[in-house]
Amino acid sequence: MIKVILPAHLKNIAGLSGALALELTGAVTQRSVLDAIEGTYPMLRGTLRDPSTRRRRPFVRFFACGQDLSHEPDDSPLPAAVAEGKEPFLIIGAIAGG
Repeated sequence: MIKVILPAHLKNIAGLSGALALELTGAVTQRSVLDAIEGTYPMLRGTLRDPSTRRRRPFVRFFACGQDLSHEPDDSPLPAAVAEGKEPFLIIGAIAGG
């Protein structure tokens, strides 16, 4: 079971109150986690990735085990602690300003 922490505004859109719990088969990668989120919560399609290119949105960041995984390839395996459900996969809305 993979634990996913979403930002508050995305939890509101999906009607969630806590962390997501996803059951994945096969390799646990960013792509497989995001595909599972969008498959289970279709109202989140387009909020994390561009619908046509499937690339991460500019102000969305992915973290796991204290590492920024935002620029890692989509099919790179996530850390073992995430795949085993010991650590969450964090999706964070980045803040920009000047």
